[in-house]
Amino acid sequence: RRAHALCIPTIHLHMTAATMQASQEDFEKAQEQLKLLKNDPGNETKLKLYALFKQATEGPCNSPKPSMMDFVKKAKWDAWNSLGTLSQDSARQKYAELVSSLISAESPDQKQDASPEEGRHDGYKTIVVTTKNNITKIMFNRPERKNAFNIGMYKEITRALEEAGKDDSTIAVITGNGDYYSSGNDLNNFINASSKEMVEMAQMGEALLKDFVAHFIDFPKPLIAVVNGPAIGISVTILGLCDVVYACDRATFQSPFSQLGQSPEGCSSYLFPKIMGLAKASEFLLFNKKLTAAEACAQGLVTEVFPERSFQKEVWKRLEAYAALPKTSLAVTKQLLRGVEKEKLHAVNSKECEILKERWLSEECANAIVTFFLQRSKL
Repeated sequence: RRAHALCIPTIHLHMTAATMQASQEDFEKAQEQLKLLKNDPGNETKLKLYALFKQATEGPCNSPKPSMMDFVKKAKWDAWNSLGTLSQDSARQKYAELVSSLISAESPDQKQDASPEEGRHDGYKTIVVTTKNNITKIMFNRPERKNAFNIGMYKEITRALEEAGKDDSTIAVITGNGDYYSSGNDLNNFINASSKEMVEMAQMGEALLKDFVAHFIDFPKPLIAVVNGPAIGISVTILGLCDVVYACDRATFQSPFSQLGQSPEGCSSYLFPKIMGLAKASEFLLFNKKLTAAEACAQGLVTEVFPERSFQKEVWKRLEAYAALPKTSLAVTKQLLRGVEKEKLHAVNSKECEILKERWLSEECANAIVTFFLQRSKL
C-alpha cells in the first residue's frame, strides 16, 4: 500500500470558559494564519501540527492504535501519542509557535538573496541564478525545506545548467541558501501520489532524473560545488560530476539509499568507487555512512575544506580568480579531462535511472519510506 498525503484538520471544538486563556486566542489566530501559507510545509510538519491540534482540543491520545499497514493513520496516531501528557495550554502554545515559525520562514526578510540582485536571472522559483564577474551561480533556494529537491527544482536546475552552458560566463557554481546545501529529495515527491498514479510518476521521474544528470555530464565549462552545509542524497551523488568541490567544515555528506529502499543515482555507482576506492564507496553507498567534511576530503569527494567563519570569503575570492582565466582554455581542458568518459557516464546514468524506477514501484521502497517518515515524525 502507498502512503497518501496527510491533511491538517480545520475543525474548531468548543472550549469551556475555564480554558479560554490567552493561549486560546493565539491558537485560533494560528489556525487562520496557517491558511495563508504559500508553500506546503511538508508532511513531517503537518504531522506535528496535527498532533498539537489534537492535543490542544482533545487532550492526550485517546483513540485505539491503528493497524501497522494503515500507514497514514498510524503516522498520525504515533505523532499524537508521542505528546504524552502535554497539557492543552502547552499544546496550543506550541502549535502557535510552530505556525509562527512557518510564516516567518516565508517572509521576504528571512531569506538571503531575496532582494533584487545584480545579474539575477528571471523566471526561477526554487533556485536563484545570477551572473556576475564571469561566474554563473546556481543557488538552491528552498531554505524553509532545507533546500530539498522537488520536481520543480529538478526542472529549474536543468534549465539553469542549459543556459549557463551557453552564456558568456567562464565558470558555473552550485551552492545552497541557508544552513543546508541540500537535504536531498523532498519526501513529498514520493508520498503525495496514490497507488494508481505511481507508475506514471515513476516513469516521469525516471525521465526527469536522467535528463537532470545528463546536463551535469555534458556541462561544457568548469562546474564547482560550494557546499555550505549538510548535503544528502542527490545533492551528494552529483558532486562526482562536478570538477571541484569546496566545503565548509560543518558540512556532512550522506546518501541513505538502502535506508529508503532505493539505489544510487548521479553516476555515483561508477564514479564513487573510482574517487573513494571500492571499500569506502561501498560503505557510503550500501550502508548509509555519513561523512564529515574532513572525511569526504580525505576520500577524494571534496577538494578542500574551509573554516565556516571564513568559508564564503575565501572560496569566492578564489572563484573570482578562476573566472579571470582564459575561458576557452578552461573549457578545452575540461573536455580533455572529462570527455573520454562521457559515453560511459551516459550509459551508467541510464541504467541507474532504470533501476531506480523499479525501486520506486516496489513494496520494499514504499515501506522503507513510510518507516523513515514515521521515525522522523516523532516529536
